[in-house]
Amino acid sequence: MRIDWPTLEADFARQVAIEGLSLDRERIEAWAAGIASGSIAAGSGAFESVAPAGPERVTALDQIPPAERRACAERGRAAIEAGGVALAVLNGGMATRFGGAVKGIVEALGGRSFLELKLAQAGGLGRVPFLVMNSFSTHAATLRFLAERGLERRVASFVQDVAVRFTPRGELFRGDGGEISLYAPGHGDFPQALRRSGELERLREAGVRTLQLSNIDNLGAELDPVLVGYHLGHGKPLTAEVTRTRPGDSGGAPAVAADRLQIVESFRFPAGFDFSALPYLATNTFLISLELLEAEHEWTWFYVEKQVQGRTAVQMERLIGELTRFAETEYVCTPRGGPRGRFFPVKTRADLDALRADPVLAERFGGSALS
Repeated sequence: MRIDWPTLEADFARQVAIEGLSLDRERIEAWAAGIASGSIAAGSGAFESVAPAGPERVTALDQIPPAERRACAERGRAAIEAGGVALAVLNGGMATRFGGAVKGIVEALGGRSFLELKLAQAGGLGRVPFLVMNSFSTHAATLRFLAERGLERRVASFVQDVAVRFTPRGELFRGDGGEISLYAPGHGDFPQALRRSGELERLREAGVRTLQLSNIDNLGAELDPVLVGYHLGHGKPLTAEVTRTRPGDSGGAPAVAADRLQIVESFRFPAGFDFSALPYLATNTFLISLELLEAEHEWTWFYVEKQVQGRTAVQMERLIGELTRFAETEYVCTPRGGPRGRFFPVKTRADLDALRADPVLAERFGGSALS
């Protein structure tokens, strides 16, 4: 397929008015050719063999001895108070199950948005730089929201990449009005977008050495001095949080694939794999040493099919969990539910209603002061 680039880029410019964002011609043409030829297809990134990680490969947070926990807490608290730790959240999704609203600015608890609650959690621990990665579809609304509430100086916002969707035949996917269909190609954009924005350099100059990254809708992923101290103590550049699985779970999990322990996304498991055999689920929450974010890596682009306007569209995505392929990683199993739980993803209105209906969680997450 021959792409009419002048027409395509004029269409792109009408839809995206964010300085610094552009389409990668070489990459898009390679994707189109690969999808058309069948060399890029569903299942093309799957591993032939995967062995789930067991308890011997994962540290249970609630089983760390009390003396070690105290030492971790002291180490983590000292790093946070010294300004050595930053908090970042992923805010690129359009919350389609919330009616297309920007997830970060949806009211969550106590009349405050997910973004405000996350910011309050960070502020409760002192001088913690707070960053938000938006997409082209969430950036403008998020900036307006922050400005309306006088919070723009407290949040460093930057934008991830943008790409075009394809049909399963490798042709450009177009919306009902004939426009090209754009999307944000996954949270694996985070390191590159952070560098491109200049925010990574600013963090380094400010003395930050560790960054916690989580999804905007998981209020359980608070900055915990014990986990920060544990990360700093084990000496590896990456700590990945996991939690115990429940029936019906889907997502990434720690497993040995290609002779390496890493987070393996569900679509990369071999056909017919018994997912009930997975003891752990990745929560997409990480503690990352800045050196790892400064390095260049060869990311894998994954073929993903989505339903867009009632039709099948193909997206090529990269995922932040692949950092575990590039760096030695410590895996920590954290509580999932209850007053100390760290994994409460809110993907639907029903999830949010359940969170609001729990008095312990509503008080825990909605009671922080946004000073």
